[in-house]
Amino acid sequence: MTEPSTKAAYDAVAPLYAELFSNVLETLPLERALLATFAELVRASNTGPVADIGCGPGHVTAHLHSLGLTAFGVDLSSEMVTLARQAHPDLRFDEGSMTALDLADGVLGGILAFFSTIHTPPRHLPAVFTEFERVLAPGGHVLLGFLTGDDPLPREVDHKVTLAYQWSPDSLADLLCQAGFSEIARMQREPYENERFRQAHLLVRKPQEP
Repeated sequence: MTEPSTKAAYDAVAPLYAELFSNVLETLPLERALLATFAELVRASNTGPVADIGCGPGHVTAHLHSLGLTAFGVDLSSEMVTLARQAHPDLRFDEGSMTALDLADGVLGGILAFFSTIHTPPRHLPAVFTEFERVLAPGGHVLLGFLTGDDPLPREVDHKVTLAYQWSPDSLADLLCQAGFSEIARMQREPYENERFRQAHLLVRKPQEP
């Protein structure tokens, strides 16, 4: 699915999405634990702010802020950015693409991509990870959430908003390694009652410069 069509799909559902998911972290204890770990590592590295890439209505950006991080959100959907600014006027939200972030090299201490790369066609994902590596400072961390399944190759799935892809953790870890990251941890869980797919996270780090 191309970026224009993904943007249009999320623009169309932005108010409903915000209504359904703005409090979703309250029902996700494992994800909250991962976010707390990510925040602790970013604070300890003291390498810069965190960008919540694909921030949607800003609920996870606000959660990162509550964990003591200097966090801001970026989203392809202008409607999502508008809702995020309305809901969290004290935080920064920018419209932008994860394939060409409007950020200088090495300025971020962390990147959160909380199920925001799932609509990226597999052939384009290496470029996204290369862009993440560019804007992240040495020693910075990335926490990536994604849909996962048994197939070792990426597989199209019928996401409720627009076409998405499942990835195996090994396949995504290999792509991140090729982009210059080192894996720290991974987590995979079965879908909850109201979910359709297994979910997984990878926590990776950009190595310190020699």
